[in-house]
Amino acid sequence: MKQISLIIVIGIFIFPSCRSAKKIQAPVVIKDTVIAEVKLPDVVLEDTAAIIKSSYNLLQNNLIKVSTFSAKVDVKYIDPDGKKYDVNANIRMYYDSVIWVSVTGLLGIEGVRAYITHDSVKLIDKQNKTYTSKSVAYLQEITELPLDLVSLQDLLLGNPVFFNSKIKSFSRLEGTISLLSIGEFFKNLLTINEENKLMITSKLDDLVDSGKRTSRLTYNNYENKKSTNFSVNRIINVEGTKKIDIELEFKQYNFNETLSFPFNVPKNYKHN
Repeated sequence: MKQISLIIVIGIFIFPSCRSAKKIQAPVVIKDTVIAEVKLPDVVLEDTAAIIKSSYNLLQNNLIKVSTFSAKVDVKYIDPDGKKYDVNANIRMYYDSVIWVSVTGLLGIEGVRAYITHDSVKLIDKQNKTYTSKSVAYLQEITELPLDLVSLQDLLLGNPVFFNSKIKSFSRLEGTISLLSIGEFFKNLLTINEENKLMITSKLDDLVDSGKRTSRLTYNNYENKKSTNFSVNRIINVEGTKKIDIELEFKQYNFNETLSFPFNVPKNYKHN
């Protein structure tokens, strides 16, 4: 259960492992995830730059910016061995401060409680009566990713992660726009709805070992609550040396409410 809770909270395996990045020459165009250098007329380059800038700015306008967030989530998870898990997660967060998660099984019995801050990761395993406390570097160690508290919170909110303004190219197809962002560790092919600029998919590939592992996040069923567009169904697929599938179904969610983050360790629990 402890491992499953980390999967839910952190999204451990939805990204390729970090390695040194290689520089890619611009301009480029996309055909799926194949990148090829081309020479384009100056007018075309100007139009392309305008579309990229406009799309990126509108995407930024759709970011979910809140002080607090809470949700109840049904989680379906298939591990690399094909074993299936169905759990429920109660998530609370104070942005830029803390993530709190309680994971329960089908019978409603709490198995694990997690408390993550800028500095630490704490877990209470109620099944095995153990308490684990690690530095936040533990996240980077087990994921091999430059994760921090805020990137985890953006992941749970449905904001883009590992995506920046260094966009090298775009493609347009059937009402969608795909933007290719080149970061320090990843290339992120982000596809958005051309009309409302909401995310549809985010495809992440390691810059060095491209093809060995690829991760795709799919955002479905947007709802608009209090002028905030929120995807209530997320699908995470990882293919490479291991194949992993996760589906998150947000049953309830609220923004900017007063929350508590109870985390009391019983005296008889073993400290790891």
